[in-house]
Amino acid sequence: MAKRTKRLTSQGEVSEEVRINKYLSEAGVCSRREADRYIADGKVMIDGVLAQMGSKVTKQNQIKFNGKVITKEEKLVLIAFNKPQGIVCTTDDREPDNIIEFIHYGMRIYPIGRLDKDSEGLILLTNDGNIVNKILRAENQHEKEYIVTVNKQITVEFLDRMSKGVPILNTVTNPCEVKQEDKYTFRIILKQGLNRQIRRMCEYLEFKVTNLQRVRIMNINIGRLKLGCFRNVTEREIEDLNQLISETKKTKQSK
Repeated sequence: MAKRTKRLTSQGEVSEEVRINKYLSEAGVCSRREADRYIADGKVMIDGVLAQMGSKVTKQNQIKFNGKVITKEEKLVLIAFNKPQGIVCTTDDREPDNIIEFIHYGMRIYPIGRLDKDSEGLILLTNDGNIVNKILRAENQHEKEYIVTVNKQITVEFLDRMSKGVPILNTVTNPCEVKQEDKYTFRIILKQGLNRQIRRMCEYLEFKVTNLQRVRIMNINIGRLKLGCFRNVTEREIEDLNQLISETKKTKQSK
């Protein structure tokens, strides 16, 4: 499968010297926050010396993480994957059903966000730390669309209460768009990412989710992508994604 050789997100000129946590993030090792923790734990070396919080590096430095030399991939990846139930969105190889082993891509990639083990559908994976940071910073702004099947017939009251907000996890969920598909299935669009949010919302209203599929993240749709398969996100999708991220940033700054 063809791989891109340019940055996935527009970011302007990048200075030659960058902070070590940013370097590790862009190299696809972990998030910046996780990098700070690894640095504090003494797992990162710069030219044979323990990295310090805020250390800066260039391409000429040798970076080691857990004893392995880390280099930035020149070929950058953003893929859409239709995750089956039972696959866990982790890079931890101690988990036998981890998403990385299942995909077996051939390059170091990691998921953007999560999708419950019991759920299926769209999740994005990349080796570009910049796009991860930008998407996750917009976590409570961008749309994610799901098709959900429950164990009993859907009522008008159920749809109304789901759309107006449900008390879970010591908060009330934000108002959202909910549309009935058939007697047992509805479509829901969220701009939140609470832990097992849809399942908890349904449980509060005494419904049980029997199947949950994510079909869209922002402008990227699952389309006809078969379960267990992945595809490159197209250049047009990346352009539109950048536009949405940019609009989200402007909206947050204006508040």
